[in-house]
Amino acid sequence: MLTILGFVMIATFLVLIMMKKMSPMAALVLIPALFCILVGQGAHLGDYVLKGIGDLAPTAAMLMFAIIYFGVMIDVGLFDPIVRGILKFCKADPVRVVVGTALLAAIVSLDGDGSTTFMITVSALYPLYKRLKMSLVVMTGVAATANGVMNTLPWGGPTARAATALKLDAGDIFVPMIPALAVGLVAVFALAYVLGRRERKRLGVLTLGDTRVVTEAADEEETERVLVGAGAGGKGGVPAGTQTGTGGAGTGSDADPDAATDSGAATGSGDDADDGLQTLDPQRATLRPKLYWFNAALTLALLTLLILQVMPIPVLFLIGAALALTVNFPQMKDQKARVAAHAENVLNVSGMVFAAAVFTGVLTGTGMVEHMARWLVSGIPDALGPHMGIVTGVLSIPLTYFMSNDGFYFGIVPILAEAGAAHGVAPVEIARASLVGQALHMSSPLVPAVYVLVGMAKVEFGDHTKFTVKWAALTSLVVLCAGLLFGII
Repeated sequence: MLTILGFVMIATFLVLIMMKKMSPMAALVLIPALFCILVGQGAHLGDYVLKGIGDLAPTAAMLMFAIIYFGVMIDVGLFDPIVRGILKFCKADPVRVVVGTALLAAIVSLDGDGSTTFMITVSALYPLYKRLKMSLVVMTGVAATANGVMNTLPWGGPTARAATALKLDAGDIFVPMIPALAVGLVAVFALAYVLGRRERKRLGVLTLGDTRVVTEAADEEETERVLVGAGAGGKGGVPAGTQTGTGGAGTGSDADPDAATDSGAATGSGDDADDGLQTLDPQRATLRPKLYWFNAALTLALLTLLILQVMPIPVLFLIGAALALTVNFPQMKDQKARVAAHAENVLNVSGMVFAAAVFTGVLTGTGMVEHMARWLVSGIPDALGPHMGIVTGVLSIPLTYFMSNDGFYFGIVPILAEAGAAHGVAPVEIARASLVGQALHMSSPLVPAVYVLVGMAKVEFGDHTKFTVKWAALTSLVVLCAGLLFGII
């Protein structure tokens, strides 16, 4: 019964948020609370929730101070050169913009932290997506998938968990997987190119600086229009009439239905467009050019300490945020203003993390996760025993989406390893195969970082889920096939 109710609870949650019948925060709280009562454990709901909150509190603290830290770094202009470099590469071509998104997300993912990756990627590219009226779910989907592949780095979490759970060396797991993961990353860039082509067909290629728009209409005629106010210092988002012959931004007949979101997120119209361009304002009062190298050194030191795990990540970001505020804004009123400026993101993300704690707390506390896992493992035919590496790789795709990494690697992987050992499959092979699903995992509703991504991009979580799941799952399958081809799995 717990197995069935567990699957029904997860399905109910996903359906409600994708149909926009409930907000993610409300669904994360109310759905598990209802199912906790249905399984007859309503009296223990408080204990489960407090346990979940206790487990996720450090993550919430890390996200709160990380948002403040990187928000301040954005305010003072640390990432302006990155933005200019990306803009120079992209040249307002949707193909280059989406490929640039994958490239930036992959590079920043080297620090091993998804939240950091998403904050920097969205901050750098959000204004450009809004100005060109590109679909923001393309940005969130590509960034999440690229980060998911890179999340397999030994300091990113999954590899370390697999090594710990099976008492293996992380290097023995990760190094042989590099060719397969490299193929997965190439698949992400190929996906970015395809999605960029679709966006180009829908919108055309806009060049902001020289007032030119090249469209890919059916007759392949090139049309030029003057973009009033479309220069880098323009105001008011994308001016009217910048799209020719290919439909509007998600509204015309040729618009890509996969790339459509709500009007506020997809079209870049209205006040949000102005808000999105503020991070690129070269005249903003918060710039601190004289402190640029101090801020760069502080950020580099912070990321180095994070990778070396000298101290817990929440403590590092707490100290970093305090230093960044104190040095860049010595006046108390200025510090309060910077904290207030980022308070909305802090509240949204931390609130979502604590709401997710209810979901994970009930799912774990009631025993649903354990029953679901054992049901899946028991359903594996004996004939597949010698192929447990493949089975593990396939199972890792849905299981890491519906479960936390801790639950999967410490609860499921050891069971799969035992089943494989009975048929002569080495534990290290099971460990490598367990990394396959990470491309999809980073879009899981149980991953706090994904709320940073969709929150800063102003995208509905349901829209992100509908768009991203299929592409991320496909990327995971590419990694699995590459692992089989290279004889790694």
